[in-house]
Amino acid sequence: MSIRNDDSSTAGPRGTAPIEDQILDAAYSCMLDFGLRRTTLAEVARRAGVSRPTVYRRWPDTRAIVADLLTREIRRVTPEPAGGGPARDRLVRAVVTTADAIGSHPLFEKIRSTDPDVLTTYIVDRLGTSQRMLLDTLTVGVADGQRDGSIRTGDPHRIAVMVLLTAQSVVQSARAVADTTARGDLLTELGHAVDAYLTPVQEGPP
Repeated sequence: MSIRNDDSSTAGPRGTAPIEDQILDAAYSCMLDFGLRRTTLAEVARRAGVSRPTVYRRWPDTRAIVADLLTREIRRVTPEPAGGGPARDRLVRAVVTTADAIGSHPLFEKIRSTDPDVLTTYIVDRLGTSQRMLLDTLTVGVADGQRDGSIRTGDPHRIAVMVLLTAQSVVQSARAVADTTARGDLLTELGHAVDAYLTPVQEGPP
């Protein structure tokens, strides 16, 4: 029988998950049950099977732990631009896949329905950690496409910002047009929009 040490970075009741993931898993459970405003670090600690100081040493408040939880979940559903073909095709597929995964994620759905102001803060006022992570991935993908000639010229970061804003708008606003446009159709149009935006401009005859 092993003895769990709350201060260990790897110990936990399951014996395998790092304690940070163990706590984030508990926060996920609380979020789905209560929403952000009714989730407390004390309840997170209870569900994680650790002491409250163990949680407080890592996260000062509920919003901080939710921010890290969102980043972890988005990282899990974000695919690498893989597969054959030009880098632009791979990037477009990754954008559509990620938008689909985030838009249908239970945690995102819960926050959107119970605490929409959290999303407004990240979308209107500032970029969150998860968005910066996505932006970095997009910037690399754009640069790859520019090297193989499949993506138009321009500052890769600036182009990536516009792709992020476009996909983010679709994810955030999909519910508003749900009665007129099926989710799958909306994602298809997102792919067309991003692909057209990234495609190099073909110069016509003089």
